[in-house]
Amino acid sequence: METTTASTGPIDDEWVEKHFDHLSPELGRDLHATLARARSRCPVAHSDQHGGFWVVTRKDDVLRVAQDWKTFSSEDGITVPSRGPQMKILPVTVDPPLQREFRQLTNPYFRPAVVSEWEGPTRDLVNRLIDEFIEDGACDFMEAFARPLPGLAFFDLALHAPAEDLEEVNGYAVMGSQMHRPGAMDSLMKLAGWIGRFIEKRREEGPRGDVVDAVMSAQIEGRPITPEEVVGTVQLLVLGGLETTAGVLGMAMQRLCAHPEILRSLRERPELIPKAVEEFLRLDGSFVCIARTARQDAEVGGQLIKKGEQVLMYWVSANRDEDEFDNPDLFDLERTKNSHIAFGAGPHRCAGSNLARMNLRIALEEIVRRMHDIRLQPGAEIDFLSTFNRAPLSVPILFTPGKRVFEPAPA
Repeated sequence: METTTASTGPIDDEWVEKHFDHLSPELGRDLHATLARARSRCPVAHSDQHGGFWVVTRKDDVLRVAQDWKTFSSEDGITVPSRGPQMKILPVTVDPPLQREFRQLTNPYFRPAVVSEWEGPTRDLVNRLIDEFIEDGACDFMEAFARPLPGLAFFDLALHAPAEDLEEVNGYAVMGSQMHRPGAMDSLMKLAGWIGRFIEKRREEGPRGDVVDAVMSAQIEGRPITPEEVVGTVQLLVLGGLETTAGVLGMAMQRLCAHPEILRSLRERPELIPKAVEEFLRLDGSFVCIARTARQDAEVGGQLIKKGEQVLMYWVSANRDEDEFDNPDLFDLERTKNSHIAFGAGPHRCAGSNLARMNLRIALEEIVRRMHDIRLQPGAEIDFLSTFNRAPLSVPILFTPGKRVFEPAPA
């Protein structure tokens, strides 16, 4: 059945080939089927919407654009209309070699060996969050678990934020990462203000050997890093993993409700949980797309992209490319080849992928262990605010009530 948009007519072949609108709510509701049509008919297509841009949907072409930063720049690209002033977040909006300097500051603090030390506290946090709703037999999974988890873990374990600030600042970050919500820009400004105050306090304290120390004392292009760059870098670290990880968790829960056999398989064979994480990332990755601008004429997928033209590449389409994955729409716990790019590719590949994988794995382990007969609440519909991030607005679920692991905090 064809869907109608307010400005460009039905999502049909002509819409996909000539009028692709990355902001269309209908695209968000029928994302994967629309992208499959694009891969089949016009894997590199030019849209006349929003001043004109190219849409790239096959994996090989997406990698071509993502990895060739000399040709396709990150400094300018298609953006989401905002309700307030744009904020520069480093190093997403710069290219190598400057981008590489910022990444070299932070990458060592998210290596597998470092992240593995956070597993115990992360598991405690996961179980404390589950404790808050396990006795009720019902919750909105996004509100109760998926959105609080990544931020609370990051502020505590990576930034060593004061315990008394965790709930407040995570609230700013969660709201600020949902750019289509009223109040998002205000929350981003409050988050930036908190980061500035946090950095000043850390300068007064002794070094802790963490990523905050590394950013504060950095040399960029042979000069001391500026206060604005410190805030921007820390802000990216915070925002980069919040709504994206929350989105994967929410979509994973929706899939578990729709396919209870997956939950049964994982309960019977918990050793398959790491594979399940990779399938959730491939099929339900929430990092949908990103834009680049051509610095010079270039050919991609047989199409000439001219200097100055914008290119929108779809990670979620690449991850379902029929030329790359057998039965690409199937959740397959026995899949042997899963070279997805849910965390992006090229110099801007997500620095927090190890942390995200650990959060997802531990969350899934404890959900499988503690939650039974999980199902969507009657009448529940999964919807999205943004076509840039595949994070559900809510996932209301029912389940068999269980017991707490920790004693409740005293009133």
